[in-house]
Amino acid sequence: MSRIVIIGGHGKVALLLAPLLVERGDDVVSLIRDPAQADDVAATGATPLVVSVEDASQQELAAAFDGADAVVWSAGAGGKGGPERTEAIDREAAIRSMEAAKAASVPRYVMVSFAGSHGQDPVPADHPLRTYAMAKLAADRHLVASGLEWTILGPGLLTLDEPTGRIDVGRFDGGSQAPTSRANVAAVLAAVLAEPATVGKVIPFRDGETPIAEAIADVPAEYADLDS
Repeated sequence: MSRIVIIGGHGKVALLLAPLLVERGDDVVSLIRDPAQADDVAATGATPLVVSVEDASQQELAAAFDGADAVVWSAGAGGKGGPERTEAIDREAAIRSMEAAKAASVPRYVMVSFAGSHGQDPVPADHPLRTYAMAKLAADRHLVASGLEWTILGPGLLTLDEPTGRIDVGRFDGGSQAPTSRANVAAVLAAVLAEPATVGKVIPFRDGETPIAEAIADVPAEYADLDS
């Protein structure tokens, strides 16, 4: 049994992840921004905790993480509020949560990023998601250097398709646009939290043909080089 804190607990991926963790016996705490979201979270078996990661200090986040074995980042501005809010959540709050995890002595941190989060220009300068992509990449790089036992997931284009339990891992041409069901992302999150071999790995993936447990067991180390 592990105590897992999910940041972005009312998001579509988080609401699918929580019951997977609860079913296997984990104690799950899901951070939410709006108290009105509490019933939806509680229905998954997780414990809702109202903490706005956008507004919370590092100390407040550390208090929310107290006693946790792992933190999962599954939050994001979602394009709402413009570039400033994207920076505030996807970069600044994400980095603040990493420092809070360290302050709370939480060993494990799993980040949900996106498939193209590497290199110097993950998207062109005039791309509408440029601010988001650069914010995610900055947060990912901070995590790699954090000293935490980290894993970064890089799914492709998120869909509401049913889970298949099968993915393909790799840096594919157009990987950021490759369909990847949120339910498969949730299943990959649950799997990496239980698989020590995924510590220190960046796992770009999309819906595919390989069973998840097999796909994450031997991810190439070179994907962790976010500069290439």
